[in-house]
Amino acid sequence: MDFKVSLEDKIERDEVVSLYRANGWSSAEKPEQLIPALKNSDALVTARISGKLVGIGNAISDGSLVVYYPHLLVHPDHQGRGIGRAMMALLQRRYAAFHQQMLTADVKAVEFYKSLGFERAGKTVPMWIYTGNEH
Repeated sequence: MDFKVSLEDKIERDEVVSLYRANGWSSAEKPEQLIPALKNSDALVTARISGKLVGIGNAISDGSLVVYYPHLLVHPDHQGRGIGRAMMALLQRRYAAFHQQMLTADVKAVEFYKSLGFERAGKTVPMWIYTGNEH
């Protein structure tokens, strides 16, 4: 099956929640916050197969210098087919001239992001205040 990746903001609550649940992300339990967060992103990228949402990613940015990629996920049934890579490539093209492109990678995704050119951020240590429970 071929997939289509595009920058868009036309997402439906149920399809997004289903995708996040399939990946075990706690934000699926907060759709009243998740959907506006995604729609208010600087950029939102989706991947679809025959119209069905199988991947989503977003970027938040100051518009000039720094972009942060908080979410990039692909339905487990479709992982390993280049969907995540295609979504990130589309986002990275948009922010190619920025001084910093940042993300926080789950341990399982580190090699994937390294293959896209990301590396450990110098001497920095990721820090957060987090109310989820999946990490």
